[in-house]
Amino acid sequence: MVDEIPNVAPGIAGRARHRGRGGSDAARRLWTGAPPGPDPFALPRGPLGRAAGWALALTGRGHNAELIAALRVPPGAAVLEVGHGPGVLLGMLAAVPGTSVTGVDPSPEMVRMARRRNAAAVRAGRLRVAEGRADATGLPAASVDLVVTVNTVAMWPRLDPGMAEFHRVLRPGGRAVVAWHRLPPRFALAPAELAEVERALAARFGAAGRTVLRRSVVFTAVR
Repeated sequence: MVDEIPNVAPGIAGRARHRGRGGSDAARRLWTGAPPGPDPFALPRGPLGRAAGWALALTGRGHNAELIAALRVPPGAAVLEVGHGPGVLLGMLAAVPGTSVTGVDPSPEMVRMARRRNAAAVRAGRLRVAEGRADATGLPAASVDLVVTVNTVAMWPRLDPGMAEFHRVLRPGGRAVVAWHRLPPRFALAPAELAEVERALAARFGAAGRTVLRRSVVFTAVR
């Protein structure tokens, strides 16, 4: 089914596994400090990046709809989405009554696409979109109630700087939500990798929880 295709899948697929000389699968190495490679889904650039953005918007809608239902965003919340891609989830967040939403993405192509997709919310002042990274969002300390990132964490160079930034921008009692896809299985993280994400989140917040949805594994922590 189309809605089972993940939001930012091919970037991790390219880094996920490679065939060794004997034909066996060699395990990927994540969070080594290396920046995203040339894969247009990992860091969309130029015409290929724009095409990747349209593909992500088309295939990720069901994924984002599942997550927005699970988030239960309270009316009036200040929300930050990190790595928003083409901006589908941003539109869903901005539709929650009274929310003030900010999106940051390291790709200028995705920033422009998200602004166009959500032009009415931007004009109304409910949504602000800018370039930024998980470890450098550009937001003031203790300025948001919810930070969410969807299908980006496996492409971060390192885990702790992003978790530290999430902790910094959250108000006391605010939630950090880190989601990664379960479907299709070839893009899922291995159990040890999921455990590493959970440990990194807990190391900054003191504790972290894990929820398994149909399409996603969702990690949550409270500041």
